[in-house]
Amino acid sequence: MSTQDAVAFWNDVYAARPVNEDPRPNVRLVEAVAGLEPGDVLDLGCGEGGDALWLAAEGWQVTSVDISAVAVERLASLARARGLGDRVDAVQHDLAAAFPSGTYDLISAQFLHTPRPLDRPAVLRSAAHALRPGGRLLIVDHGSTAPWSWNQDPTIHYPSPHEVADAIALTPETWTIERAEVLRRLATGPEGQTAEVVDHVLVVRRAG
Repeated sequence: MSTQDAVAFWNDVYAARPVNEDPRPNVRLVEAVAGLEPGDVLDLGCGEGGDALWLAAEGWQVTSVDISAVAVERLASLARARGLGDRVDAVQHDLAAAFPSGTYDLISAQFLHTPRPLDRPAVLRSAAHALRPGGRLLIVDHGSTAPWSWNQDPTIHYPSPHEVADAIALTPETWTIERAEVLRRLATGPEGQTAEVVDHVLVVRRAG
Protein backbone atom coordinates (compact mmCIF):
# COMPACT_ATOMS: atom_id res chain seq x y z
CA MET A 1 0.00 0.00 0.00
CA SER A 2 1.50 3.35 -1.05
CA THR A 3 1.54 6.43 1.16
CA GLN A 4 -1.24 7.96 -0.92
CA ASP A 5 -3.32 4.80 -0.52
CA ALA A 6 -2.74 4.80 3.24
CA VAL A 7 -3.72 8.46 3.55
CA ALA A 8 -6.85 7.83 1.50
CA PHE A 9 -7.72 4.76 3.58
CA TRP A 10 -7.55 6.59 6.92
CA ASN A 11 -9.17 9.75 5.57
CA ASP A 12 -12.08 7.59 4.44
CA VAL A 13 -12.27 5.88 7.84
CA TYR A 14 -12.65 9.19 9.67
CA ALA A 15 -14.72 10.95 7.03
CA ALA A 16 -17.27 8.13 7.23
CA ARG A 17 -17.85 8.93 10.90
CA PRO A 18 -19.69 11.99 12.21
CA VAL A 19 -17.48 14.39 14.13
CA ASN A 20 -17.18 13.29 17.75
CA GLU A 21 -17.59 16.54 19.66
CA ASP A 22 -16.57 14.95 22.96
CA PRO A 23 -13.97 12.24 22.29
CA ARG A 24 -12.88 10.43 25.44
CA PRO A 25 -9.28 9.60 26.35
CA ASN A 26 -8.09 6.03 26.38
CA VAL A 27 -8.52 4.47 29.81
CA ARG A 28 -4.99 3.08 29.95
CA LEU A 29 -3.51 6.48 29.13
CA VAL A 30 -5.42 8.14 31.97
CA GLU A 31 -4.31 5.40 34.38
CA ALA A 32 -0.66 5.64 33.35
CA VAL A 33 -0.41 9.44 33.33
CA ALA A 34 -2.20 10.06 36.63
CA GLY A 35 0.29 11.58 39.04
CA LEU A 36 2.93 12.46 36.43
CA GLU A 37 4.23 16.03 36.24
CA PRO A 38 2.93 17.55 32.97
CA GLY A 39 5.51 18.28 30.32
CA ASP A 40 5.88 17.78 26.59
CA VAL A 41 4.05 14.78 25.13
CA LEU A 42 3.98 13.26 21.67
CA ASP A 43 0.72 11.51 20.73
CA LEU A 44 1.31 8.97 17.95
CA GLY A 45 -1.83 8.41 15.87
CA CYS A 46 -4.18 10.96 17.43
CA GLY A 47 -7.39 9.58 15.90
CA GLU A 48 -10.44 11.47 17.11
CA GLY A 49 -8.32 13.44 19.57
CA GLY A 50 -9.60 12.29 22.95
CA ASP A 51 -6.12 11.68 24.34
CA ALA A 52 -4.67 14.96 23.10
CA LEU A 53 -7.54 17.05 24.46
CA TRP A 54 -7.42 15.33 27.85
CA LEU A 55 -3.66 15.71 28.13
CA ALA A 56 -3.83 19.39 27.19
CA ALA A 57 -6.55 20.00 29.77
CA GLU A 58 -4.28 18.34 32.34
CA GLY A 59 -1.51 20.82 31.56
CA TRP A 60 0.57 18.91 29.02
CA GLN A 61 1.99 20.54 25.89
CA VAL A 62 0.80 18.15 23.20
CA THR A 63 2.13 17.35 19.75
CA SER A 64 -0.31 15.02 18.00
CA VAL A 65 0.41 13.32 14.70
CA ASP A 66 -1.78 11.24 12.43
CA ILE A 67 -1.56 10.17 8.80
CA SER A 68 -5.16 11.31 8.27
CA ALA A 69 -5.65 14.99 7.46
CA VAL A 70 -9.31 14.58 8.43
CA ALA A 71 -8.39 13.42 11.94
CA VAL A 72 -5.79 16.16 12.38
CA GLU A 73 -8.12 18.93 11.21
CA ARG A 74 -10.91 17.72 13.50
CA LEU A 75 -8.56 17.63 16.50
CA ALA A 76 -7.25 21.13 15.78
CA SER A 77 -10.81 22.45 15.54
CA LEU A 78 -11.86 20.82 18.80
CA ALA A 79 -8.76 22.14 20.57
CA ARG A 80 -9.51 25.70 19.46
CA ALA A 81 -13.15 25.38 20.49
CA ARG A 82 -12.08 24.32 23.99
CA GLY A 83 -9.51 27.07 24.35
CA LEU A 84 -6.66 24.56 24.10
CA GLY A 85 -5.33 25.62 20.73
CA ASP A 86 -2.08 26.87 22.27
CA ARG A 87 -1.50 23.50 23.96
CA VAL A 88 -2.26 21.17 21.04
CA ASP A 89 -0.19 21.08 17.86
CA ALA A 90 -1.96 18.68 15.48
CA VAL A 91 0.17 17.66 12.50
CA GLN A 92 -0.40 15.32 9.57
CA HIS A 93 2.58 12.98 9.57
CA ASP A 94 3.45 9.63 8.03
CA LEU A 95 5.35 7.54 10.58
CA ALA A 96 6.35 5.12 7.83
CA ALA A 97 8.40 7.89 6.23
CA ALA A 98 10.02 9.55 9.25
CA PHE A 99 9.71 10.06 12.98
CA PRO A 100 8.67 13.49 14.28
CA SER A 101 11.51 15.73 15.47
CA GLY A 102 11.97 16.88 19.03
CA THR A 103 12.34 15.29 22.46
CA TYR A 104 9.56 14.54 24.93
CA ASP A 105 8.78 13.69 28.53
CA LEU A 106 6.08 11.28 27.43
CA ILE A 107 5.35 9.52 24.15
CA SER A 108 2.01 7.75 23.83
CA ALA A 109 1.27 5.05 21.26
CA GLN A 110 -2.34 4.02 21.85
CA PHE A 111 -3.49 1.17 19.59
CA LEU A 112 -1.03 2.08 16.85
CA HIS A 113 -2.25 -0.64 14.50
CA THR A 114 -2.70 -0.25 10.76
CA PRO A 115 -3.35 -2.46 7.70
CA ARG A 116 -0.67 -0.54 5.80
CA PRO A 117 3.01 -1.49 5.82
CA LEU A 118 4.63 0.02 8.91
CA ASP A 119 7.82 -1.03 10.66
CA ARG A 120 6.30 -0.67 14.13
CA PRO A 121 9.40 -1.79 16.05
CA ALA A 122 11.45 0.87 14.24
CA VAL A 123 8.85 3.54 15.00
CA LEU A 124 8.71 2.58 18.67
CA ARG A 125 12.50 2.39 18.87
CA SER A 126 12.68 5.91 17.47
CA ALA A 127 10.12 6.96 20.06
CA ALA A 128 12.26 5.57 22.87
CA HIS A 129 15.26 7.50 21.54
CA ALA A 130 13.15 10.68 21.44
CA LEU A 131 12.53 10.52 25.20
CA ARG A 132 14.22 12.97 27.49
CA PRO A 133 16.08 11.53 30.49
CA GLY A 134 13.45 10.13 32.84
CA GLY A 135 10.80 10.18 30.09
CA ARG A 136 8.36 7.38 29.44
CA LEU A 137 7.10 5.58 26.35
CA LEU A 138 3.57 4.25 26.86
CA ILE A 139 2.47 1.57 24.40
CA VAL A 140 -1.07 0.21 24.60
CA ASP A 141 -1.97 -2.46 22.06
CA HIS A 142 -4.98 -4.58 21.32
CA GLY A 143 -4.78 -8.02 22.86
CA SER A 144 -8.06 -9.24 21.37
CA THR A 145 -10.41 -8.53 18.47
CA ALA A 146 -13.43 -6.38 19.33
CA PRO A 147 -16.66 -7.00 17.37
CA TRP A 148 -16.32 -3.54 15.78
CA SER A 149 -12.66 -3.86 14.79
CA TRP A 150 -11.76 -3.27 11.13
CA ASN A 151 -9.55 -6.37 11.33
CA GLN A 152 -11.60 -9.53 11.95
CA ASP A 153 -8.89 -11.99 10.88
CA PRO A 154 -9.31 -14.95 13.29
CA THR A 155 -5.66 -15.95 12.84
CA ILE A 156 -4.21 -12.60 13.90
CA HIS A 157 -1.52 -12.74 16.60
CA TYR A 158 -1.43 -9.99 19.18
CA PRO A 159 2.14 -9.71 20.51
CA SER A 160 2.45 -9.69 24.28
CA PRO A 161 4.02 -6.65 25.98
CA HIS A 162 7.26 -8.59 26.41
CA GLU A 163 7.24 -9.57 22.72
CA VAL A 164 6.83 -5.88 21.83
CA ALA A 165 9.70 -4.98 24.14
CA ASP A 166 11.90 -7.68 22.60
CA ALA A 167 11.12 -6.40 19.09
CA ILE A 168 12.09 -2.84 20.03
CA ALA A 169 15.40 -4.22 21.34
CA LEU A 170 16.39 -1.41 23.68
CA THR A 171 19.51 -1.65 25.81
CA PRO A 172 18.67 -2.18 29.49
CA GLU A 173 21.44 0.22 30.51
CA THR A 174 19.42 3.12 29.08
CA TRP A 175 15.80 1.96 29.10
CA THR A 176 13.87 0.13 31.81
CA ILE A 177 10.58 -1.72 31.48
CA GLU A 178 8.34 -0.25 34.19
CA ARG A 179 5.17 -2.13 33.26
CA ALA A 180 4.33 -5.08 31.04
CA GLU A 181 0.74 -6.13 31.70
CA VAL A 182 -2.21 -7.90 30.09
CA LEU A 183 -5.44 -6.26 31.28
CA ARG A 184 -9.15 -6.75 30.58
CA ARG A 185 -11.90 -4.15 30.46
CA LEU A 186 -15.41 -3.59 29.18
CA ALA A 187 -15.20 -1.41 26.06
CA THR A 188 -17.83 0.50 24.11
CA GLY A 189 -17.78 0.50 20.30
CA PRO A 190 -18.64 3.34 17.90
CA GLU A 191 -22.30 2.29 17.74
CA GLY A 192 -22.66 1.94 21.49
CA GLN A 193 -22.18 -1.83 21.59
CA THR A 194 -20.11 -3.29 24.46
CA ALA A 195 -17.67 -6.18 24.73
CA GLU A 196 -14.84 -7.34 26.96
CA VAL A 197 -11.48 -6.62 25.37
CA VAL A 198 -7.86 -7.27 26.27
CA ASP A 199 -5.24 -4.51 26.41
CA HIS A 200 -1.50 -5.07 26.28
CA VAL A 201 0.28 -2.33 28.24
CA LEU A 202 4.01 -1.61 28.08
CA VAL A 203 5.74 1.32 29.77
CA VAL A 204 9.42 1.95 29.05
CA ARG A 205 11.38 4.61 30.93
CA ARG A 206 14.62 6.23 29.82
CA ALA A 207 17.29 6.53 32.47
CA GLY A 208 17.44 9.93 34.12
